Amino acid sequence: MACALALAAIDVSVAQPPPPEPPAPTAPAAPRSWQSLSPPQQQLLQNFQGRWDSLPPEKQQALARGSQRWITMTPEQRAGAQERFKQWRALPPEQRQLLRQRWQQFKALPPEQQQRVREQFRRFRQMPLERRQELRRQWRQMSPEQRHNVMGRPGVRRYPH
Repeated sequence: MACALALAAIDVSVAQPPPPEPPAPTAPAAPRSWQSLSPPQQQLLQNFQGRWDSLPPEKQQALARGSQRWITMTPEQRAGAQERFKQWRALPPEQRQLLRQRWQQFKALPPEQQQRVREQFRRFRQMPLERRQELRRQWRQMSPEQRHNVMGRPGVRRYPH
């Protein structure tokens, strides 16, 4: 129940975290040549072709990973990603920044704890809409102290059902 309340604070239609990315390399990213991209990647990233060599290596690597991920998606997954991006773009900049911070906090959690959060999120999404709305309402009515008590220490910890 407590984890459900915490998850209720997240508007799951917008705040669903993107799929996990591979761990960031410890060494600085190496530049990636345009020719090293597959033809489907080049087609997806054609708007970047003229300035590809001037992009920071980290940006090149992120674009290459994202384009590869896009290529492997099903049409349904692509439609979902496009809808989430549309919702993201509609958010005010302050809310986008808050979600970025929350994502960074999530990524800083140990892998086991990330997995627990994902599982709780999955269970929350499977609840009937009315139940999720009620949990969100309860969360919004809590004081910061009550929320802190529900959450315990930073991150999400397991609570008995």
